[in-house]
Amino acid sequence: MRIRLTSIFVDDQRAARTFYTDVLGFAVRHEIPLGDDLWLTVVSPEDPDGPELLLEPAGHPAVKPYRDALADDGIPLVQFAVEDVYAEHERLTARGVVFTQPPTDAGPVVMAVLDDTCGNLVQIVAAKPV
Repeated sequence: MRIRLTSIFVDDQRAARTFYTDVLGFAVRHEIPLGDDLWLTVVSPEDPDGPELLLEPAGHPAVKPYRDALADDGIPLVQFAVEDVYAEHERLTARGVVFTQPPTDAGPVVMAVLDDTCGNLVQIVAAKPV
């Protein structure tokens, strides 16, 4: 069993596409029109055949209270691995990304949390060398 696809809800798919590709650096894997929405997935350019992230429209009525509760508690909806959290924090901050938690040493990992501008908190994390 493998993880092939996971999804996050986004307020605006086109804005999410821009943020996740132009700012974070993911690549579009699928962009298929479905009425007013898209089947829109992104992948890591380092693993283009790896797991896809579906940028799913947030129109279902259960989405807003769910995401609001997570955001109010500071809980990220998704986590991405990076090589160096401090370098990513610097790179993304220079691109205007707002972090709700700066790089933080958490024992075996360093992590930070950013706002994806599409309704979600995103955690970036890097394992420390052992």
